Amino acid sequence: MTRLRDLGYPVDAVPGPYGGYRLAAGGAVPPLLLDDDEAVTVALGLRAAATGGLVGFEDAAVAALAKIEQVLPARLRERIAELEAATVHLGSDVGRGAALSAELLVTVAASCRRPERLRFRYVDGQGRATERHVEPYQLVYSGRRWYLVARDRDREAWRTFRVDRMRDPIPTGIRVVHVDPPDSAALVAEGTAVAAYTHQAKVLLEAPLEVAAEYVSPTVAVLEPGRDGTILRVGADELDWIARYLARLPFRFEVIEPEGLRAALSAVADRLMAAARS
Repeated sequence: MTRLRDLGYPVDAVPGPYGGYRLAAGGAVPPLLLDDDEAVTVALGLRAAATGGLVGFEDAAVAALAKIEQVLPARLRERIAELEAATVHLGSDVGRGAALSAELLVTVAASCRRPERLRFRYVDGQGRATERHVEPYQLVYSGRRWYLVARDRDREAWRTFRVDRMRDPIPTGIRVVHVDPPDSAALVAEGTAVAAYTHQAKVLLEAPLEVAAEYVSPTVAVLEPGRDGTILRVGADELDWIARYLARLPFRFEVIEPEGLRAALSAVADRLMAAARS
């Protein structure tokens, strides 16, 4: 009982033949029993919080993650280490991502860390399934989804894959050496914010890059340094969406391309002016 109290657990004692000891409420958090998937999930959540997923709790998340790893069995420490070593983080999105099993994520992360070739079925946004043979490089976490950055052997090019759309990943055991790998976060940002859409726009913002980055999520648009400000590249299926997004930014800007975006901005301005006059 003295040892428990030294550890921070409040223990009440009642003397007499019908007395005894009772663990009271409060004090330190008691030990938790977690199965393998729960332990990996907790570690993933702490990892996201430690890298800015939960603003203000980064240091506490790092400390908690260190404590958990110290008491985990070696097999679970290896799984979590594979995730950490193979993962970079890209901003944070609001909302929930697609359901994803820890086992799938760990399998992909392990292939990135070794690295070794990976085969899997991939289902795109239209539900079409294809067989892929890739050389995994890194995982990128956007705050909602995980993406695999890998060199597609059949297409001889670097590609990004949403991990939740991967099916039946099979490590082949064939080791690879990456030559001139890309910036993983930039590649995912390009694919999710620009290339995936029908319309792409380029706009010059009259603001320094570091200031513009405070208002523009890397999962919505790509920012690049410009001669007289910051170049913003963004994609959407409708130019009206891009016009409305630009109207929300607190900067003056100049449309570089496409020409049709100017008409969309004009239409947004007319609606705003009509609302202001009414």
